[in-house]
Formats: sequence, C-alpha cells, structure tokens
Amino acid sequence: MAFYPLQIAGLVLGFLGVVGTLATTLLPQWRVSAFIGSNIIVFERLWEGLWMNCIRQAKVRLQCKFYNSLLALPPVLEAARALMCVAVVLSVIALLIGISGMKHIQCTTSSERVKAYLLGTSGVLFILTGLFVLIPVCWTAHIIIRDFYDPAIHIGQKRELGAALFLGWASTAVLFIAGGLLCGFCCCNRTKKWNRYPAPAYCTRHTDKRRNVNVRSKTSTSYV
Repeated sequence: MAFYPLQIAGLVLGFLGVVGTLATTLLPQWRVSAFIGSNIIVFERLWEGLWMNCIRQAKVRLQCKFYNSLLALPPVLEAARALMCVAVVLSVIALLIGISGMKHIQCTTSSERVKAYLLGTSGVLFILTGLFVLIPVCWTAHIIIRDFYDPAIHIGQKRELGAALFLGWASTAVLFIAGGLLCGFCCCNRTKKWNRYPAPAYCTRHTDKRRNVNVRSKTSTSYV
C-alpha cells in the first residue's frame, strides 16, 4: 500500500493523542491557586479538576478528595466532564479503527480500498476528538481568565491555568495532525486508484485503426 509512512505517523500521533486526552481528563490541575497580592499562603497549593480537589502542602503532602455530589456541581463542570468522556471514547474507537485499517492487519479484509476508508474514518474521528477536547479546555480557560481579572472576586478565590489545560491544548494539536495525516492518506490512495486506469480514448483509437485496416483490405481485394 502506497504512502505507508503516512498511516504509521498518523496512528502514532493518534495514540499519543489518546494518552493525552485520558491524562487531561483525569489530572486535577485544571484550576490551580493563584499567589497574587497579599496572599500569604505560599506553602499550600490548591488544585481543582473534573473529578477531585487536591491540596499540596510544602511539596510533600498531597491530599485529594473526590466531589461528593454529582448534582451539586456547577453546570460548566458537568458539561466539561461529559465532553471529555465522549472525547476519550471517540479517541479509543478511532485508534481501534485505524489499527484495523493498517496494511499488515488481516482482521477485517485484505482490500486496500476498504483499509483506506477505515483509515479515513479513523482520521475523521480523531479530528472530532480534538474538537471535543478543545471545547471544555478553552471554555474553562476563559472562565479562569475572566474571574482572574474580575475585581469583585476575592483574591483567595482567584485561580490560574493549570497544567491539564496546556496538556489538553497539546493533545488537541496532536489529534488534529493525526486526523489530517490519516485523511490525507485516504485521499492519496483514492487519487492513486483513479490514476491507475487510463482514459477510454485508447480504445477508440484502437478501434479506428482496425477499421482503417479493414477498409484497406476491402479495397485491395476489389482491385484483384
């Protein structure tokens, strides 16, 4: 199968995107405490994630606690949870479809056309996964920045961008690149199939030559 390095690079980046999406979903560093103004609590750092809150004291002791009630969560947090869970499921499905469409995998079929379409489907799902990751990450970052510059919010309640948000942006970029490579592989494979078959003009020329030969043979026999 031509353009084989494209599918290898796309699946490797897709796997990294799956790992990054899962890590972004599970890590608690979505919102971290901000040390600004007269905030004297420098030995305690607060982390707020999608599933738990953590307090780290003096870089030694770490205590985490899961959210008690699901219904008591803010609507933004519930929406971010749902979108990230959908992103994780889509990324795993996209990776499995991409692996089944590889050249040396015989679990589906040996047809190059079917495998190319499987890789194209995997690329589209990776791009959709990137969108599902990008929406909650950018949404949360917007709320953090808005509250940070809001003078009505107390300094102790202000938060900064956590490491999980940056990991989410990096995972989104990786997923977009992986999806683009796999979709490009599918398009290149289709273009190769179309160029393999010549235009039907050759057949018409061949029939014209045979017709001319028949005419010449008839004229030569008529003279005899």
